[in-house]
Amino acid sequence: MSQQPNDGSGRAPVAIVRPTTSVTSGVAVTQKLVSAAVAFGNLLKGTFGPNGLDKMLYKTNGETAVTNDGAKIVAELLVKHPAAKAFVQLAESQENACGDGVTGCVIFASELMRESGVLLEKSLHPLVLVNGYQDAMHQTIEILEGISKPVSIDDIEVLQSVAKTAMTGTSVESVSGILAELVVSAARHVARQSAGNYIVDTELVRMAKKGIGSLSDTNLVKGIVIDKNLDLEKLPRKLAAGKVVVLSCPLEIEKTTYDAEIEISTTEQWTSFMAAEEEILNHKAQQIIDSGAKIVFCAETIDARIMHQLADNDICALASMEKSGAEDVALATGALLIDHVDSIDDTTLGTFESMIVETFDSEEGLRDRLYLNVGNDSGLTTIDVCGGGGATSEEFIRGLYDALNSVAKTIESGYTLCGGGNPHITAALQLREYAESISGRERLAIEGFSRALESIPTTLVSNSGNNMLDGLLELRSQIRLGNHNSGIDVDGKVTVLVDVWECSDTVLHALQAACETACGLLRVDQVISARGD
Repeated sequence: MSQQPNDGSGRAPVAIVRPTTSVTSGVAVTQKLVSAAVAFGNLLKGTFGPNGLDKMLYKTNGETAVTNDGAKIVAELLVKHPAAKAFVQLAESQENACGDGVTGCVIFASELMRESGVLLEKSLHPLVLVNGYQDAMHQTIEILEGISKPVSIDDIEVLQSVAKTAMTGTSVESVSGILAELVVSAARHVARQSAGNYIVDTELVRMAKKGIGSLSDTNLVKGIVIDKNLDLEKLPRKLAAGKVVVLSCPLEIEKTTYDAEIEISTTEQWTSFMAAEEEILNHKAQQIIDSGAKIVFCAETIDARIMHQLADNDICALASMEKSGAEDVALATGALLIDHVDSIDDTTLGTFESMIVETFDSEEGLRDRLYLNVGNDSGLTTIDVCGGGGATSEEFIRGLYDALNSVAKTIESGYTLCGGGNPHITAALQLREYAESISGRERLAIEGFSRALESIPTTLVSNSGNNMLDGLLELRSQIRLGNHNSGIDVDGKVTVLVDVWECSDTVLHALQAACETACGLLRVDQVISARGD
């Protein structure tokens, strides 16, 4: 890139960047950004809705994944184009904020860019377009807040509908009724009130992969599931209610920091030395026995002699657990993670209602799974996901997490919107009326925004194999006639949706984030590429 002198002196131009650098300006910038945005949207458009198809992702390491989850697809893409990278960041923002709605968010942003390309080619200034989009977004927020329906944590049926809507089109849809009950129960279990509002920490809901049975066998454990083989066969495999101790220290003879040699010259000295060691181990075991604990979870090793002594007293012990696993047990049972057996007392012990160990066949041989049921006071809860293992289970869990996050956001926000593209078509129709009152060129941007909103219901119609234009015209007609809950059903037909709800916050965040991304790209007037492409 160089600057030519204007005085005709013939002096050499001033070089600012390398000769291999390409600089794109004007309409060509718009074409670059719009083309990339539309291509990105088209990539995900076919996966959207209850009739969306899957993508097969083949990685460089040979692994494959089959999914229609927008967040998963975007996360696996290796994108180079700056506009595409902006869309990747948009998808990550939606996933981190709401845990669902990624595909719809990207499709809407893509359509906004498509509309922008048409308007910019008609010499509409980018800032006029940005102002129009922002005005339209403000109006859309007011419209959607006006049609949102309040919901409480006790509206079980509505919350289950939100979960079903989130699972529609995923691999878990076939048993969404059963799973919706589990997801809502899990979300309500970890919900906590703060200043009159509910906070649902989805990190307190664990997903465990059982790897056997059918998906309909999935169940909820108000506690924790631990995949770990027991160290002794004679350890109890079933216990009633009792107390739990969780240790972060080893239960064995403590090793000194420095090496030392002990000289033993007689049998009596040897016997005395071994007896002293045995006494130390017995004392440690007796402290646990006297505490009344029925289960010991230890993040370090447990000496075999202590393990046998505990088993003889009908106490179950799990050694060499991961630190995070021990922390989860402490959180679930209300125990404290202690670093010395001398610290065991009633204040550091946790409680449980039942414990059972089941043994399953696996590729590595027999494996044990410990089910620790803590009850309604459990600090966390676990959804034990049955069905095929490997990539199949991962896809099941992704579907469940989408539903869980949607339910959690609904409980926190307290509002829902009708699904099936209803909010988008409702906002689009009212925006068109609002645009009639605008005399400036922003009106064109607002009308473009409304057309982009209509891309959501039209994509639902298109993916079901129906005519997109016919579906759009019929849906507009139904809303105009006063059937305010009209939307696109699972068959791609226009109908009044009775029990299809989605989280209001998820929809609003998706639209706002998409609008911000599109406006950010529209402010770009030059693309400077050091690679020369």
